[in-house]
Amino acid sequence: MSMSKISLTNRDDYFHGHTMWPKNNRNEHMKFLSLFFFSCFIFSQSFSQTYDPAKVNKRAIVAYTQAIANADDGKYEKAIFLFQQSILAENRYVDAYLSLAGVYGQLKKHDSSILFYEKAFLLDSVYTAGYYLPYSINLAGLGKFEKALDAVNYVLSKRNLNPNTIKSAEYRKISYEFAVDFEKKNDYKNYIFTPLNLGDSINSAESEYFPSLTIDGDELVFTRRVKNMNEDFYSSNKKNNQWGKAKPLPGNINTEQNEGAQIISADGNWLVFTGCNRPDGQGGCDIFISYKTQNGWSPATNLGAKVNSDQWESHPCLSPDKRELYFSSTRFGGFGGSDLYVCRLQSNGRWSEPENLGPQINTKGNEASPFIHVDNQTLYFTSSGLPGYGDDDLFICRRGPNGVWSNPVNLGYPINTINREGTLFVAADGKTAYLSSDRSVSKGGMDIFSFDLRENVRPYKTLWIKGQVFDAKTSKGISSTAELTDVGTKALITKVQTNEDGTYLITLPIGKDYAFNVNKKGYLFYSENFSLKNISPDSTYEKNIPLQSLEINASTVLKNIFFDVNSFELKTESQAELDKLIQLLHENPALKIQISGHTDNIGSVTNNQKLSENRAKSVITYLLANKIEQSRLSYTGFGETIPLESNLTEDGRSKNRRTEMQVMAN
Repeated sequence: MSMSKISLTNRDDYFHGHTMWPKNNRNEHMKFLSLFFFSCFIFSQSFSQTYDPAKVNKRAIVAYTQAIANADDGKYEKAIFLFQQSILAENRYVDAYLSLAGVYGQLKKHDSSILFYEKAFLLDSVYTAGYYLPYSINLAGLGKFEKALDAVNYVLSKRNLNPNTIKSAEYRKISYEFAVDFEKKNDYKNYIFTPLNLGDSINSAESEYFPSLTIDGDELVFTRRVKNMNEDFYSSNKKNNQWGKAKPLPGNINTEQNEGAQIISADGNWLVFTGCNRPDGQGGCDIFISYKTQNGWSPATNLGAKVNSDQWESHPCLSPDKRELYFSSTRFGGFGGSDLYVCRLQSNGRWSEPENLGPQINTKGNEASPFIHVDNQTLYFTSSGLPGYGDDDLFICRRGPNGVWSNPVNLGYPINTINREGTLFVAADGKTAYLSSDRSVSKGGMDIFSFDLRENVRPYKTLWIKGQVFDAKTSKGISSTAELTDVGTKALITKVQTNEDGTYLITLPIGKDYAFNVNKKGYLFYSENFSLKNISPDSTYEKNIPLQSLEINASTVLKNIFFDVNSFELKTESQAELDKLIQLLHENPALKIQISGHTDNIGSVTNNQKLSENRAKSVITYLLANKIEQSRLSYTGFGETIPLESNLTEDGRSKNRRTEMQVMAN
């Protein structure tokens, strides 16, 4: 009898027994493990030559039998002690060495597991031949994939193998070959993976998982499994770079039922999560939403029949602008067990029909745990169907300018391991990642850890703008639309509706130049420019925006009209802003405007005057070419005569070089 009948890990119980995973996935996984270890036992017994279990002394057998009973009850430390006592009584007790190796493997103490497997191999290489399979798993657990591959090839070289042994060994061989090949193609030997436990303020003797943060990184929301039964949401706030003591989310979101697999929106105002077997459910597990109010979080609302089906939906994730909802579902019509889908928020405030992310991402296996970074371009998820290290691995793909996702890329070892990986959350800095794990430094069960993500799988560092839009005369906050456009591609990056009080938040992934516009019917639009292509500032932006109503003499600076030095030819990057101006004129047929040009004081007064007139005229020419009537348009140039700032600094001069629009009639 040997310790091989004990499963590798109990970690799955935390993720798969409640709201997070379809139950059939877990059952299939556990059935596979049982078959796998039973096959090892059959294989080893059929090849014995030297070692004879019948000759082991009785005192060693008594200790061994007690050790097995303790191991079966999960009392691993006691089992280890008894196995060691058994070996002291019989130092050639091969089964005791193998079982001790199995317990250490269960505890993920791979070094110790490998040590005792190798001692058993030295005692009898024939009797122990079948155990090269769990031995290989522990080698792989330490990232020693070439040695693991050699071990599994040794198993497959033997004759008369049990069919289940062959199946298990071939499955492992594929994953080890992937790992060896991946390491050869990706040079990340200098990458140091050092997960940091978030400490007693966050982690407890219970299990904590599904970490998610607001964009400023000051609030952490996670799931805690209370008394090993009920799942509730907790949050912690950061002050002076230290996490405060986590508390249950205030309000009415936590109930006696399980709430799990949550994520908080970037602005901290929405929480989407998974609830199972609820009276208002569409199926087994559905996606719900709660809103932050002055009295805490609101009671959860089912997102309805468009998002949810009579099947399993879970792992929701909101895009930073809250316009897209990603989730995993086993609904009919997919490519495999669970697929990734996206619903889009429509202008009427309702979610669209779900769109499958397609065969580029979804496979015959299970895809789950989607996480879209606040750059709104980088997607992480888990997959059991894509090549990897075994079970579910974490992958990354990026959205291109045309909206098409790139081919998924495995995050590699040691982020991915031979075990099932859970969710990954990456902060706005694009560097700091958060995960949950039951590694040996856990406070108890699953804990939340942070670590630095490897450079080649990082999303784009993302800053943000936040503030309030208000009426320039009354100072009252007004609901409006804020848009962010890539100046280079003219593609709309983000479009958000401000809250009723006018507050807003928009993300700014670095590496591009952006046009920022705020629009409200009956008002002049607001224009701003953020040049982040060649610089990477660390600060975020706060823009409180006064909108001017469409009345005579109201004016605004068009900050996304661009010219080369001493040129009046419009650059192509100006098109997005000019098209906004055209839209404003179409929406207000009686509106008449004047375009004025301004320069700094570099150069002669005469040349600056002429340049300002020609630049204003270029804007008018563009509007005329787009069928705006001549009678509604006029232009003038002011040269250097009306500066906004001092011309003594480059920053001041850049603000003085501008194009303005003024309402002449409405």
